[in-house]
Amino acid sequence: MKSLINLKFIIKTQLLVLFLLLAPIKKVNSQIFEPVKWSTSVEKISEKEYNLVATAVIESGWNIYSQKVAKGGPIPTTFFFNEKDGYTLIGKTIEEKGHTKMDPTFNIEVKSFSNKAKFVQRVKLINDKKTIDASVEFMVCMDTRCLPPKEVDLIFDLTKAKKVVTKKVSSSKKNESKKGLLAIFFIAFLSGFAALLTPCVFPMIPMTVSFFTKQSKNKSQGIRNAIIFGVSIVVIYVGMGLLVSFTGESDSLNSLSTNVWFNLVFFLLLVVFAVSFLGAFELTLPSSWSTKIDAQADRGGLTGIFFMALALAIVSFSCTGPIVGTLLVEAATKGGIAPVVGMLGFSSAIALPFTLFAIFPGWMNSLPKSGGWLNTVKVVLGFLELALAFKFLSNADMVLDLHLLEREVFLAIWIAIFAALSLYLFGKIQLPHDSPLKHISVGRLSLGLLSLGFTVYMLPGLWGAPLNLISAFPPPQDYSESPYGVGYQKLATIKNVVTNSESSKTSHSGLPDGAHMKPPYDILVFNDYDKGLAYAKEVNKPVLIDFTGKACVNCRKMEQNVWAKDKVLSVLKNDVVLISLYVDDKRALEEDEVVESKLRPGKKLRYIGQKWSELQTIKYKTNSQPYYVLMDAKGENLIDPVAYTPNVDEYHNWLKTGIAAYK
Repeated sequence: MKSLINLKFIIKTQLLVLFLLLAPIKKVNSQIFEPVKWSTSVEKISEKEYNLVATAVIESGWNIYSQKVAKGGPIPTTFFFNEKDGYTLIGKTIEEKGHTKMDPTFNIEVKSFSNKAKFVQRVKLINDKKTIDASVEFMVCMDTRCLPPKEVDLIFDLTKAKKVVTKKVSSSKKNESKKGLLAIFFIAFLSGFAALLTPCVFPMIPMTVSFFTKQSKNKSQGIRNAIIFGVSIVVIYVGMGLLVSFTGESDSLNSLSTNVWFNLVFFLLLVVFAVSFLGAFELTLPSSWSTKIDAQADRGGLTGIFFMALALAIVSFSCTGPIVGTLLVEAATKGGIAPVVGMLGFSSAIALPFTLFAIFPGWMNSLPKSGGWLNTVKVVLGFLELALAFKFLSNADMVLDLHLLEREVFLAIWIAIFAALSLYLFGKIQLPHDSPLKHISVGRLSLGLLSLGFTVYMLPGLWGAPLNLISAFPPPQDYSESPYGVGYQKLATIKNVVTNSESSKTSHSGLPDGAHMKPPYDILVFNDYDKGLAYAKEVNKPVLIDFTGKACVNCRKMEQNVWAKDKVLSVLKNDVVLISLYVDDKRALEEDEVVESKLRPGKKLRYIGQKWSELQTIKYKTNSQPYYVLMDAKGENLIDPVAYTPNVDEYHNWLKTGIAAYK
């Protein structure tokens, strides 16, 4: 009996020891996050065509991003296929609808997926294959942390393909584009009304309606002719949209927005349009065109009505041409049927008044009389065209990375344009075709105040204000002459940076080798682990490792809301050596630095970000950012690392505790 009790005691003791040994391992390993699991399936369309389906199952609270992410946003999901391996891709990889929302950190709309995401790629086999190998690179985030980009291998087994009946795999993509097409239609519709209020179109309304009512035998015939006239206008402009839609593939149209030559040419066109609207000259089509069209319009009947509509389009070209040109090219950059939708919206706004006033001719008595206000509308449109032109010039400058039209210059130009518009509306500036201005109407005064308010709103942008209302137009804040804002004088001295300048390796800027000043906080920071560690040994300071990411939302929140506070900023500047390691840095490693991954045997570390991500995972047993480590120059931790810590006092106390341990 006694031996049995002893045996139970020994077993319990061993289990307790085993639990204590495994507990820390479990705690460490629990920080290795694997929130996304990928699976594959295959759909057989025909003997040679297949749909490769990749499905991501995402843990609750996490999400991955779309394949299309605007510049300056998070890392997109990207699929890699080797078309040299006996197959070709048909179209692009199609993704589900997902959910899109404005990201406050990047100031752009970002589309992401949660819980589950499905991606489909159509392929056509060139030779007999049983499997197709591919890979996917993605980034996964949640509210409090982001993981570095990860690449996962995908194997599609064609022998297990399921036969499908339909070939329609792009319905989700079509649903996603509906919202964009509606926006294009709405903007084009408003542009049509703006064109309607120009001196080339507005006076034509009573003239055309009177013609139909007088020439028609009865009221119903006049209404019918007016409706046919309106439909003819729509047909003419929609025809232009169809022509643009079918002059190139949708992919080539989509690439226009980043094409340097397109942006430069369109900048010049918009400047010409703007100068024409301001009254320097008129854009007109050859007079022979209108003469021939008028001759056809005299034939009467349906043909005559159609040519009357065509004559209106030609006669009003000097006012409508610049607006139509702007809409067509803007819509063309969206690809697909966007130009058709744009012209449908524009022409509907033009045609609607002609039809309505023919049906209800008494309404014409309520129309305002033609006069100088029509030219005012035209001039206002000219100022807007001029402002928009510099957006395209800015696009070209950023693509070429010339830094000729940086944020401050762009804002200065827009401030000048809208200030001049304000002066014009207040009657302080007169242009060639303006009528004498005896008084300012309430409408003109209201528009002038709106323009002046917008001008004042832009002024703080020169001193670094984000200007969220127009964030889509000027270059981003880091594409500027000075991230600190115009007029800021950066201190030339760097206090407590180098203790022994003679023995320190410094760059031509006077900073330590491999270091730079992080704006707008003026923190000395290294982006290389070895160089930062060597400098810390030299100056005898503790090291703060900042595992971060360019697309890490909470990293930016920590920098903007915690690091910027005086007591934390003082520590970062004077008491530690900061090493920021970006786990999503896509720059290629030097050839002598490319090594095999220790976490994924057989795979090479190709990018700088992969190197730092693997360092964090292996050494600190975690792969989420932000992640902060305080250590000495030998690499020993001074205090337990912390992740996202939005409380300023808590983060400051953590820093001070670690520094005290070092001293």
